[in-house]
Amino acid sequence: MTKGTFRALRHRNFRLFFGGQLISLVGTWMQNIAQSWLVYRLTGSALLLGLVGFAGQAPVFFLATLGGAVADRRARRDVLLVTQTTAMLLALALAALTLPGLVRTWHVFVLASALGVVNAFDIPARQAFVVEMVGKEDMGNAIALNSSMFNGARILGPSVAGLLVASIGEGWCFAANGASFLAVIAGLAAMRLPEFVPRPVSARPLAHAAEGFRFVARTPPVRAILLLLGVVSVTGMPYAVLMPIFADQLLHAGARGLGILMGSSGVGALGGALVLASRHGAQGLGRWVATAAGAFGAALVLFSLSRSLWLSAVLLVPVGASMMTQMAASNTLVQTMTPDNLRGRVMAVYAMTFMGMAPMGALLAGAAAHRIGAPATVATGGVVSILGALVFASRLPSLRVRARELIVSEQLAGGDPADEMTGTEMGDKE
Repeated sequence: MTKGTFRALRHRNFRLFFGGQLISLVGTWMQNIAQSWLVYRLTGSALLLGLVGFAGQAPVFFLATLGGAVADRRARRDVLLVTQTTAMLLALALAALTLPGLVRTWHVFVLASALGVVNAFDIPARQAFVVEMVGKEDMGNAIALNSSMFNGARILGPSVAGLLVASIGEGWCFAANGASFLAVIAGLAAMRLPEFVPRPVSARPLAHAAEGFRFVARTPPVRAILLLLGVVSVTGMPYAVLMPIFADQLLHAGARGLGILMGSSGVGALGGALVLASRHGAQGLGRWVATAAGAFGAALVLFSLSRSLWLSAVLLVPVGASMMTQMAASNTLVQTMTPDNLRGRVMAVYAMTFMGMAPMGALLAGAAAHRIGAPATVATGGVVSILGALVFASRLPSLRVRARELIVSEQLAGGDPADEMTGTEMGDKE
């Protein structure tokens, strides 16, 4: 790490956001683990586990477009205050049902689906809000630090949840998550931001919401980045859904092995995010996207061949690192090339591509694993990710020309964009 790795934290608003989110995300990961355990305890069904996960993520795919439109028409802090408060109430409702033993499986489905709807509005607003907190100069660093925060919580939260579930039950994990939202709500409320001035909107609501799709469709660099992210999301990233099979049936390590494998992936993702945070500007990120997608696929293929727990754990470190690098670098490039007035709607397309398609990929991975086995399914996803990376890399020379034009026209780089960005944005040189 370099001296500038944490430079976005010099902004007071981002410090408030970062601190509140760090606490809240630990609670979120605690709830994810406790909720999975609760469903399994109530039903003993792996199928229902997958369906609850699908119910919690599918609304992002179907409603993120509407969420992005709201993020571009309302003050983003106000949107986040509403979504975070609603998420807090949902967590407390689940705790109120679980602690006295009243919870039923359908309660979990309903609350998970409701949280998915909240996330469809929260994610575009949260992603678009970054530039308001740190400015365009430190936007890439802030995105990378957000990723590192997410993965730090991903390492700590499940560990705490495991201890709490074993000692006092799932309900207290849900209650702790509900309480953790107070930190991010307080941080948002304490921010000092300029008064929001809504832009006049002449288009009808549906046409306004669709403008994000039209921008992506007519902008080759953004379209190519999101297509590659979508391919990897559907074919490669569902490896995590099959991890229990690897831990139990192939590596014979049980729940302990599952924890080791998921922790290894989280450590790699945290490391990848911190490396990306040490970079300055968007220079060369196109090449990083292509390299990360290819490395992710290659590491997945090698992981699918391993039958040793510790070798598998070692291989999951580059899997997590490359996955996070591609995601955060793609986020930075897309935001760098997106006009401010479209930011929420374009980030809604990003959320649909990255998170909204994940449940579809999980269902496909489960069906494929049933037919050809988990190792072959993961290896196939890795090969498809490599092929996608090669296609993207072959198009970089033409994509960077258009990307440079977008950067200069939007003047998103510090100083004179023509001086700083010439020949660099989509990976021309390091």
